[in-house]
Amino acid sequence: MTATLTRDLPTTQNPPQTTHPAIELNGLTKEYGDLVAVDDLTLQVERGGVVGLLGPNGAGKSTIIRMLLGLIAPSAGTGRVLGDDISRPRAYMDQIGALVESPVFYPKLTGRDNLRTLAVLAGIDDSRIDEVLEVVDLTGRDRDRAGDYSLGMKQRLAIAAALLKDPELVILDEPTNGLDPAGIVEIRELLIELGRAGKTIFVSSHLLAEIQAACDRVVVINHGSLVFEGTTRALLEQSHDELVIVPERPDDLSRLAAVLDEAGIEFLANGILLRAPEASSQAAFVNRLAFNNDITLRELRCDVEDLEDVFLRLTNARKAN
Repeated sequence: MTATLTRDLPTTQNPPQTTHPAIELNGLTKEYGDLVAVDDLTLQVERGGVVGLLGPNGAGKSTIIRMLLGLIAPSAGTGRVLGDDISRPRAYMDQIGALVESPVFYPKLTGRDNLRTLAVLAGIDDSRIDEVLEVVDLTGRDRDRAGDYSLGMKQRLAIAAALLKDPELVILDEPTNGLDPAGIVEIRELLIELGRAGKTIFVSSHLLAEIQAACDRVVVINHGSLVFEGTTRALLEQSHDELVIVPERPDDLSRLAAVLDEAGIEFLANGILLRAPEASSQAAFVNRLAFNNDITLRELRCDVEDLEDVFLRLTNARKAN
């Protein structure tokens, strides 16, 4: 993005007068015949910042978002958005902006005229259009036809449309789908700035790196069930690490194992190398041990799980259960 994103974003004109969480779900379930798309989901999303709804394709992310927006009704359970029950979406829709699936605009109208049409339908003053165009960095391209926009520009225009009502809560379903790396970075930076401006951004994605880069908090689901809820840092703290140790001479493997055992370092051996789980911080110590015992190491490597590794381990465990 350009320097526009470093400027102050428009703040909410009517700050919330309550302390209700942005989203509350209690036993929320959605069934389609024998298929359980969302399974007894209970979670709470506090206000402010960027919250990622993470899960593999088919995990139930879009179904959850559709229930929050009143597009489909749950089979069981309850939910509240900004303090109002999801069975009465009209009570809170004026406080929500949303992007669900791919954005669709009138291709022969300019970006500005597309926003003006939406503003008229929502009873919003035209002055708000300039504000949201600046927020999404489309000022200067707003008089181009929407049909000539790149996919990234269309996504930004869609987010501008979601911001027209100056909502407290912005719900985005896979906003980086189909974007090239530059477009993904643009949308990521925009979401971060919106969160810093006091909005609550609830964004679904299966792109783990983007969730890690943009989100303060994460909700991980798989097969419609909750796998993890908490801060991104807390999720990363569940990562495992190990020290991979390979002697230069295979004959030294058993001697190296004895040295590590005597030093109290637990390890796993597979006949070629040694793996010491949760021991990556001891790399220097292990290196000295080997050297002092005349063992030359061909490889000494710390393997630490990233968000993708943690996610796969958690979701695979959930699937196995």
